[in-house]
Amino acid sequence: MALAHFTVFLSGVGYHESAWKLADPADLGERAWFGVLERAARTAERGLLDAVFFADSPGLEIFRARYFPQVGFDPLELLAALSRTTSRVGLVATASTTYSQPYDLARRLSTIDHLSGGRAGWNIVTTRYAGAAGNFGLAEHPDAALRYARAEEFVEVASRLWDSWDAGAVVADPGREPGATAVWANTDLIRPVDFHGKFFNVSGALTLPRSPQGRPAFAQAGSSGPGVELAGKTADLVFTAQPDIAAGRRFRDSVRDAAARHGRDPGSMLVLPGVSFVLGSTEAEARSLRAALEDAVDPEFRWRNLAHNAGLDWRLIDPGQPLSADAVAAVPPAARTSRTDQIVRRSRESGKAFGQLAAELTGLPGGLEFTGTPEQFAGLIQAWTDGGAGDGFTLQPATLPGSLEAFTDHVVPILQRRGLHRRQYAATTLRGHLAER
Repeated sequence: MALAHFTVFLSGVGYHESAWKLADPADLGERAWFGVLERAARTAERGLLDAVFFADSPGLEIFRARYFPQVGFDPLELLAALSRTTSRVGLVATASTTYSQPYDLARRLSTIDHLSGGRAGWNIVTTRYAGAAGNFGLAEHPDAALRYARAEEFVEVASRLWDSWDAGAVVADPGREPGATAVWANTDLIRPVDFHGKFFNVSGALTLPRSPQGRPAFAQAGSSGPGVELAGKTADLVFTAQPDIAAGRRFRDSVRDAAARHGRDPGSMLVLPGVSFVLGSTEAEARSLRAALEDAVDPEFRWRNLAHNAGLDWRLIDPGQPLSADAVAAVPPAARTSRTDQIVRRSRESGKAFGQLAAELTGLPGGLEFTGTPEQFAGLIQAWTDGGAGDGFTLQPATLPGSLEAFTDHVVPILQRRGLHRRQYAATTLRGHLAER
């Protein structure tokens, strides 16, 4: 039986938008913001998870700050901090290929890989949020085709930079023997990238030697056609939102087919669907915890946030009516994503008022939610992995630290008894964790 792999999405005091309303007040103060994430990362390490994962957006949608905490730390800085307070769990950060430069990002990620002993990962995104353009001096957000073309070239340049030092380039010979010459590095093994492409011109080598795992692990989360192709070409792990085993199997097959088209071993990547979850010692307790979160939801936020996630202009939407054709037509081509199409399709198929539809989508649209006992959650995990719908999961704990601690303390032991989860880390690097089978 193959091991199930797990990353955990860490955000604020939990994935659910109402988590902060039920949180310990001590976890909401400015001094506590990083502390909650640090505690969660240590919990993930205690649970022998592959990695913690931080999302990112290079822009703030201000209306959201009215409804729940918006504390958008730079995820790369978070990884650097957590590299010193954890020792084995992988550290994955989102960074945009649309609003970054290859040399700068490659250098920062390589620094984190050195600081952490080879535990860094990069979630490669093209950024769907059109409002980011104005933060970077652009008149408009590039369209999806241009963003993905830039992303492919960006990854190629970054990879060449990480390869600009051979593994044996550092000699570190102080030349203490009589007649010897001190040599710190064999410069024949350091090569400028000298890259000249459509989007980037990069001349030199990276400013620091090859990192402990050669390069950071690559993650990708696009579900559109171009996103699947980029994942097939580059990714070591793939994040996705899938509602059931059949859909998960189809998506996993599509990504593996893309890997084969690009000459890669389809089994070399892991597909980790997202699952938001609430656990209780009994079903009744779990349902009660879920109900408390849902009862605290502001209905206006729910529908406005769904519109935001779909790239729709909330000002063109009447929450008491089905989604109008005018609201859909107004989505700029550059802001339209697979999530837009998914929400529009679901709205049309249901015929429900947009506010009602939003009330029913309590997690990531199109994704998986779980409410129940540890034993039941372990059963779901086994059913998905045995059914070929994924290689594990990206955990989205409804509350932090509570939901993640419950998973570590009560679900992990069940998975270990079933042979689905490691009993100790066998590797020291993130790429090593991902390679375990």
